[in-house]
Amino acid sequence: MTDQICLGAIAGAFGVKGEVRLKSFTSQPEDVTAYGALTTEDGSREFTVTLTGQTAKGALVVRLSDVLTKEQADDLRGVRLFVPRERLPSLPDDEFYHADLIGLEVYDTAGGSLGRVKAVLNHGAGDLLEVHGPALKSTVLLPFTREAVPTVDLTQGRIIADPPEGLFPAPEDK
Repeated sequence: MTDQICLGAIAGAFGVKGEVRLKSFTSQPEDVTAYGALTTEDGSREFTVTLTGQTAKGALVVRLSDVLTKEQADDLRGVRLFVPRERLPSLPDDEFYHADLIGLEVYDTAGGSLGRVKAVLNHGAGDLLEVHGPALKSTVLLPFTREAVPTVDLTQGRIIADPPEGLFPAPEDK
């Protein structure tokens, strides 16, 4: 498990006074401001984040400390913002931080390897595990539901999946 958790990414400048559009990865988007100062992935910069509004499309508009101009805000486009894990609350047994799922090996219910989680995606209809593996011809998007993923074992670094039929190639098709 990583010591830093990504809480958001800067989507670009908003206006001319240094505000930015921020894509929040917290369950309640506005909670991105509740965890104190956020840092860049390499730890070289730290920002206090102040929520100032929302765009018409629902993105957060925030002011970052020491970002005063549109040019400074433009330079931060694509920068991801992190917080130390210890600032985050503990989760119930059936909830997980996305960062903890990335890299886990995925097995089917018979113990066969299906691949490894490369990313956790959410396009609005629920979380999807992006699974890659040497036996897969292309990426597989596994629904992250209790039915499709009955077991997540962080201590063993694995996921047991019962994917919908046809989602992964049959062993003879690999």
